[in-house]
Formats: sequence, C-alpha cells, structure tokens
Amino acid sequence: MASANSWTLEIPSPVAAPRLFRAAVIDWHTLAPKVASHVVTSAHPVEGDGGVGSVRQFNFTSFMPFSFMKERLDFLDVDKCECKNTLVEGGGLGVAIETAASHIKVEPAANGGSVVKVESTYKLLPGMDEKDEEAKAKEALTAIFKGAEAYLVANPDAYN
Repeated sequence: MASANSWTLEIPSPVAAPRLFRAAVIDWHTLAPKVASHVVTSAHPVEGDGGVGSVRQFNFTSFMPFSFMKERLDFLDVDKCECKNTLVEGGGLGVAIETAASHIKVEPAANGGSVVKVESTYKLLPGMDEKDEEAKAKEALTAIFKGAEAYLVANPDAYN
C-alpha cells in the first residue's frame, strides 16, 4: 500500500478572508457554475444541510479528466474561515488516488486581503506520477480561488 503524501499551497488575494471563504468554499457549489462554467457544469448538495457531514457533488465538463466528484465536509469553523473535507467519490478516486483530504484556511493579510492556505493529504494508486497529480491539484485549487476572487472584485457587494 502506498504511503500518504501531502503538499501545501498558499494563494494571496486582495479580497478579505470572510468574503473569499464564503464564496470559494461555503457557497462554491452555487458560484462555480457561474464563474467557472468551462469546468463546472453544475453542483449541488447531495446530503446534509451544508454543515459538518454534508456531501456535495460537482459535475464537470470534458475540461476535467473525470465527470464528477463528491466531497464530504469534515470540519467547519466559519468564524475562523477554516474547513476540512474528504473526497468520497469520483474526482480520480479509484483511478489515480486511493484517498484525498484537504484542510483549507483563509487568513487575513496585513493589506486587508487574505492568504488561502491549503494542505492536502492523499494516497496515490500504484503507478501514478506524484508530481503530475500534485501539479494538477494545485492548479485546480488556484483556479477556484482566483475565479471566486475575480467575481468578488467585480461584484463588491457580493458575499458581504
């Protein structure tokens, strides 16, 4: 069995932490099809009320190497702009990865913006290229936060 690997990523943003967290994490299932329609065709909660234990599904265009993914919310602290989630179905699970979980925290920055800090822990299936999978995951996460950031900058009254 493969051992667990992890990587970290920091994404600076001019948007305040609470707004970015609400848009890019809490409400991403609503916002993604609007701001990233070239990647996300639709998204919706599958079970739960949005709190811990809830599962939501994202459906993707052919831009992604898989058609959907489901993630479970394992921890949420809205006041601290922090959450943890686990991939439970789709998203390369069983194809490239055995397990995957992320810890996301959006922290205030001195300039009034924020810094998104992501730590991902995963197990790849045998034969998968660790550097390639890590690069793809970081690129996708950066795109999510930059997409939400662009929306928030263009819509200063959204998610206040």
